[in-house]
Amino acid sequence: MPTEPTQQRPLIVSDMAKSFTMHLQGGRKLPVLDKACFSLEAGQCAVLAGPSGVGKSSILKMIYGNYVVNCGTIAVWHDGDVLDIAKADPRTMMAVRKRTIGYVSQFLSVVPRVSTRDIVAEPMIARGIEKSVALSRAETLLERLNLPRRLFDLPPATFSGGEQQRVNIARGFSTDHPILLLDEPTASLDNANRDVVLEIIEEKKATGVALLGIFHDLDTRRRVADKLIDVSAFAPSEAA
Repeated sequence: MPTEPTQQRPLIVSDMAKSFTMHLQGGRKLPVLDKACFSLEAGQCAVLAGPSGVGKSSILKMIYGNYVVNCGTIAVWHDGDVLDIAKADPRTMMAVRKRTIGYVSQFLSVVPRVSTRDIVAEPMIARGIEKSVALSRAETLLERLNLPRRLFDLPPATFSGGEQQRVNIARGFSTDHPILLLDEPTASLDNANRDVVLEIIEEKKATGVALLGIFHDLDTRRRVADKLIDVSAFAPSEAA
C-alpha cells in the first residue's frame, strides 16, 4: 500500500493503534486496535465492518481528531500537501475539518435559538460560499430529506428525533469536503429518507469524494460499499 496520500488517494492509515486508560480500575489499559492499515480512494465508499465493540467508531474519531492515536500515522492530503493527523495540533485539525474532512452522523448537537436553515448553511458559509447561495442549498437539502418548510425558520431543539437526524444529515452533506466520514447516517430513518441519503452518497462518489462509513444494515452496506474494511483484523493480540 502506498505510504503517501495524493488527491486520488487522499487518506492512508498505517500501523494505527489505540488503547483506553481505565482510570477507575487503577489505570489499566484496554487495547482496542493494533496495526490498522487501510486507504481511501477518491470516488469510492469504504465501509468499516465487524461486530459491535470492535473499534469502528474509534477509527472515525481518530481520523477526525476526537481521539488521540497511540501510535501509527493517519496521512491525509490537505491543502495540496501531506499531513499526519496523528501529530496535528488543535488549530491544524480545525483547518482540516473546515476544508478537508467532513463528518456525517445521526446525532445533532442542537444549537439554541439558531434556525434549522442557518444550521445547515453554516458549514457552507464557513467554506466561503455566499450566504444567499448557502441558504438556498440548505433549503434544497432539507426539502429533499422531507423536512416541512414550516420548520426551516425554527430551532430544531423541539423537533422529533427523526427530524433532528435529517437536519444533521443535511448539514453534514451540505459541503464539498473531499473526504467524508459517515457514522450510521441512515440509522432510524424510514425507507424513503434512507433512500435519499443513499442517493446523496452516490452523488458524492460521482464527484470524486472519498467516503468512509459505518452501516450496520446489510442492504444499505451492499448498496454503497465499494470495499469492506474488516476491523476485526486489527484486533490487539491480547484481545483476539
